Amino acid sequence: MVASLVVRNALLLDVESGEYREGDLLSVDGRIAESGPGLRAPAEAETLEAGGAVVLPGLIDAHVHVAAATADMAELAVWPPSYTAAHAARIMAGMLERGFTTVRDVSGADFGLADAQAEGLIRGPRLAFCGHALSQTGGHGDMRGRGDDTPAELKCCLGSDRVADGVDGVRVAARDELRKGADHIKVNAAGGIASPTDRIDSTQYSMEELRAIVEEAEAANRYVAAHAYTARAVNRALEAGVRSIEHGNYIDDRSVELFLERGAFLVPTLATYWAMEREGAAYGLPEVSRRKAAGVLEAGMEALDRARRGGVAIAFGTDLLGPAHRYQNEEFRIRAKVQEPIEIIRSATSTAAELLRRTGEIGTLRDGALADLVVLDGDPLADITVLADPANVRHVVQGGKVR
Repeated sequence: MVASLVVRNALLLDVESGEYREGDLLSVDGRIAESGPGLRAPAEAETLEAGGAVVLPGLIDAHVHVAAATADMAELAVWPPSYTAAHAARIMAGMLERGFTTVRDVSGADFGLADAQAEGLIRGPRLAFCGHALSQTGGHGDMRGRGDDTPAELKCCLGSDRVADGVDGVRVAARDELRKGADHIKVNAAGGIASPTDRIDSTQYSMEELRAIVEEAEAANRYVAAHAYTARAVNRALEAGVRSIEHGNYIDDRSVELFLERGAFLVPTLATYWAMEREGAAYGLPEVSRRKAAGVLEAGMEALDRARRGGVAIAFGTDLLGPAHRYQNEEFRIRAKVQEPIEIIRSATSTAAELLRRTGEIGTLRDGALADLVVLDGDPLADITVLADPANVRHVVQGGKVR
């Protein structure tokens, strides 16, 4: 029997136009069949009464780490996979309950978690994964302390990152992640907060290495996401051909020009800095990392405003670690200081879908799209903070099933 669901008496948000339509929505076999007033549904269809509530497309978070149950990456690297998977299942269930029906994991998750979710073994958002992110020796993904002289190759694939150096080395590493089914390749093109030995303002990987990674991804019809903070690092990565910049807190006007020239996306992750300032020590962030985080949130807000005014495509991301995953929806509240409500909603729906190359399939209520829906108490166009409180999420529908 074909499964069907009809959502009655809803305010359906067309994210493309930014307008509501009153009516019903019918999903058949996991996809939206039609929408409009007074729809006729199959006799066997399950009915979900919205009672005039707002219905949005399922939300998309384009920068998560579902396996990061602690912010201490060195500790995470020595956890047994079974323990990590148990934590990931819990974290993913929480994301779904907050309205996120698809997420893009940018290091840590693998095909096992993606397959488990797709097969119904794990309750959580649909998972686009990169496997291990690529890091140079001493880079953002190299979690060895200064006194740890263990050869990097012996720690190649522990935790969320792998160390690879040289053009040949990064080609092999990229090909290996693609072999395992990666939806995209993540490269650490600059220093970061969670890493113990690099500077946040450093550039990482040579241009030849970056271009080689992009070439390997494009050969497999995939793309590259690049971790970078400063304009110098961001601009190098964009010139090398990456599709998305993760963070980008210190971009400049040249960065904006390159985003537009290359058709690239910016994925700010402001909630994580807010959480670090609030309780970084409590969720395992080492002191050296907490010092690096000072002032990054303010810079990120300025970068978001610069990108918005310049017309850059901006997707929704959070980058939360450890217990801070519960603050995922806080990103909506933080961005409201710079963006209009519909811009923020699009960043978490249609723009994120475009970044994931799934336009028309997720992040929309168009006919033929996957029936991913969020039934919401309150009007997010009038007050975006409605989305900042998960308590306002009344129902989540994923693939035509009430979750």
